[in-house]
Amino acid sequence: MGLDALMDNGNEDDAPFSESSPSLSDGNSGGAENSSRAVQVRAELPEGITADENGTLWVNPALLKPNPHQPRVYFDEEKLSELTESVREEGVLSPIIIEDAGDGSFYIIAGERRTRAARAAGLEKVPVQLRKFSDIRKLEVALIENVQRTDLNPIEEAMAYGKIMELNGITQDEVARRVGKNRSTVANCMRLLKLPEDMQRAVASGELSSGHARALLSVVNPADQRVLFGRIMGQGLSVRVAEQMAQEYNGGARAAKKTPPAAKEPLRDPNYAAMEQKFIEVLGTKVRFAGDLSRGTITIDYFTGDDLDRIYNIVTGGN
Repeated sequence: MGLDALMDNGNEDDAPFSESSPSLSDGNSGGAENSSRAVQVRAELPEGITADENGTLWVNPALLKPNPHQPRVYFDEEKLSELTESVREEGVLSPIIIEDAGDGSFYIIAGERRTRAARAAGLEKVPVQLRKFSDIRKLEVALIENVQRTDLNPIEEAMAYGKIMELNGITQDEVARRVGKNRSTVANCMRLLKLPEDMQRAVASGELSSGHARALLSVVNPADQRVLFGRIMGQGLSVRVAEQMAQEYNGGARAAKKTPPAAKEPLRDPNYAAMEQKFIEVLGTKVRFAGDLSRGTITIDYFTGDDLDRIYNIVTGGN
């Protein structure tokens, strides 16, 4: 499923600017008829857009501005630099899809990276296709282009899926069909939005992989999830180790769920619970208090030899 499947659907709101294609000539007809059609279409073009003798539309990239529904926020500067060098040498080979903004400028519906590269390369004109889209189509086309080129980070992709569902009032199944993805892929991606904001930022920046994110999402207790996140970021845990630790944390949660109501411990002193939480934060691992402020036991979990050394150094001050 490509961009054409979204755009060439006979929807009046999403139709090309004119009945002809962005190319004013089909290369097979000529003479007065073709010349007359070219003159007519040129006369209909908004100010700022020109057409060459082959019918290709051109515009100054300075007149282009981002799609208001662009799902992409982060642009890899290194990759953008590489694209700029290519554009400087070869120009923009694939037309940028745009829409008239009505104020002398144009929205970029698909091709923002190419536009940025063209500006950086100093190009004064780029090839374009002029079209008209509904708000929903603006988002869908931008999403499809980015997904097909794997340009979105997981959080951007998840938010885009959610926006499409909101605008269209459709299900995950329908979103998956429209973007050419498996439903499970879309569902797993959207689950990332259940993470706290700082964890989402770590996923978006690439500091946290999708595998690590899934391990965090599997942790039942928010406090345990916070501890695991800190350890992943601070110690560079592998996905496998993070998954093992998530299972360890959930072991206690599952056991607690199975405990009959009569066997549950009474509510603890808030100061006692706060002290336990402080231990968790300082040691960066699972800590369980049993007892009360006058008497009890403390259980501290560790998962590797290095982990034990780390906790030992914290407790002893490195001595």
